[in-house]
Amino acid sequence: MLLLNFIFFAVSIIALILAGSFTVKYLSKIAAFLHASEYVLGFMLMAIATSIPELFVGISSAIAKQTALSMGNVIGSNIANVTIIIGISILLAKGMHIKSEKTRKDSIYMTLIVVVPIILTLIGGTLSRIDGVILLGFFGIYSYNLWKQSKEFKKELEDSIPRWQIVLDVFLFIISVIALFLSSNFVVKYASNLAVDLSLPPIVIGLLLIAIGTSLPELVFGTHAILKGHTEMALGNIIGSGVANATLVLGATSIIYPITADFLLFISSGVFMIVVCFLFSTFVETGRRLSTMEGISMVLLYVFFIIVEYYLKGIRLGL
Repeated sequence: MLLLNFIFFAVSIIALILAGSFTVKYLSKIAAFLHASEYVLGFMLMAIATSIPELFVGISSAIAKQTALSMGNVIGSNIANVTIIIGISILLAKGMHIKSEKTRKDSIYMTLIVVVPIILTLIGGTLSRIDGVILLGFFGIYSYNLWKQSKEFKKELEDSIPRWQIVLDVFLFIISVIALFLSSNFVVKYASNLAVDLSLPPIVIGLLLIAIGTSLPELVFGTHAILKGHTEMALGNIIGSGVANATLVLGATSIIYPITADFLLFISSGVFMIVVCFLFSTFVETGRRLSTMEGISMVLLYVFFIIVEYYLKGIRLGL
């Protein structure tokens, strides 16, 4: 039964990744058709689009009343985004230049915002529906401020699509979103089965398995953007995705059903997320270029996170 659940889980993750990739692809084409600036595409559309897998996993986990999966997924995804995802992107590009002062400031805002759901959970012992409303409020305020700043970024994407293709792309985008919803349901179902089979808290499955799968869209988009010279877009995607995960995803999930998780694993992973986000914002703030050495450091931080969580899982299970 364990093997079957693992196989079905793996197939569901692959389906989720493919659906997420197609969603990002067609949303990107729609944005190009609308002549969206690089800033708007990176910080707004693509950040939300690459967080769609996390959002649908969150909604599905809330419906199934397995919200610890969503908490683990969000924390794990944010950690993966600012460590291994950005680290690999830096290594592939052999360094990353930071041109915008706004990008450096927004990296600090991201660090402050990801702290909010952790504090709310510690205060109430759970992420309640009221907390969910607060988080969605933060997302709305952040998005509005970004939209006001978008006029400072005049560069438009070079890629465009013929006008006659827009109807087809919108249709395929809708199909991709439907596929995301269906695949996320199966991810939650088989992840819950694996948690039972392996006697693991659901948050661990979210942290170490689902998070990697749902972070792949950020990796694909980030590396593609950097190799094409769109550094600001790639960084905007990581920053915006971190904010969207911590506010939009957790907010929507907790409104449907309050989020609770194993305290030891939650607090350790939550603190680690805050630390790596702070380090990432420090790297961005202190220089106009992210070097190869900093890329290696971020990748090694993720390896360290896996080791720590494995050790704490052993303590949690009394091994």
